[in-house]
Amino acid sequence: MADQKIGVGIGILMLRQGKILLGKRNDDPIKADSALRGEGTWTMPGGKLHYGETFEEGAAREVLEETGIKLNSVQVIGVNNDKNEHAHFITLALLSEDFSGEAEVREPDEITEWQWFDQDKLPKNLFFCSAEVLENFKKGEFYLPKR
Repeated sequence: MADQKIGVGIGILMLRQGKILLGKRNDDPIKADSALRGEGTWTMPGGKLHYGETFEEGAAREVLEETGIKLNSVQVIGVNNDKNEHAHFITLALLSEDFSGEAEVREPDEITEWQWFDQDKLPKNLFFCSAEVLENFKKGEFYLPKR
């Protein structure tokens, strides 16, 4: 267990007219390309923070790489301690309501489609990290410890 490391991930909650942008992860776990798995689930844009990046730079990079959308502003809204039998990540949640462009599939092996969902009509099969960010956001909480 001593050789296992904790990663730092970022998830970006993008809001437009009360709707949230989510991408469908590939059903193939190898193509879905996540240490925490989550193949076949719906997820917010995001990924791993790169060495030397600010949280905001990482968010802008990930959103642009995955969707083609340019973030004009973004802010940190929360933190989660995400772990399962596959990996352990500290996930930083960021919020952007100020961006330009339309979502397009830029990494089709990983994310097969992007859709805007009404906050009250989210898909049932949410990636657990994204579900936690959304739960904290709805409750107005920065961090909710696991019970």
